[in-house]
Amino acid sequence: MTSLTLVQRATATTATMAKYRNKAFDWRARATCIHMARFHLRQLGHAPPPIPDFRSALGARKALEKTGFADLPALLDSLLARIAPAAVLVGDIVILRGDEGFDSICIWAGGKFLGWHGDDPSGIKPQMALDPANIIGAWRV
Repeated sequence: MTSLTLVQRATATTATMAKYRNKAFDWRARATCIHMARFHLRQLGHAPPPIPDFRSALGARKALEKTGFADLPALLDSLLARIAPAAVLVGDIVILRGDEGFDSICIWAGGKFLGWHGDDPSGIKPQMALDPANIIGAWRV
């Protein structure tokens, strides 16, 4: 894959935001951070593997186990190059520490992360990560 321009990255990030802005987080409707990340990767010319079907938090854990990866960072490591969080560009993927054992895949939108937040899961929102310790990892898309 060739390097993407900032315009391509911004266009894909805007498309991802448009698709998920008004989609409430929903295990059953396949509106989760992994589904958002797959859509985003496809917008940028990647061919990520299909996501196993799951309809609950427990199902998501089992689906991840079936892929052979211990966690989401390991899965992303198999697909993308890991980078320092300080090196993120618009459209790169970041994992933020989440609640109840579920971390959150987000997309860097330049100054903020796009993703669902537990306080308002009605759609993805731009959000700040005020504590760098909450950033688990970052990947170049």
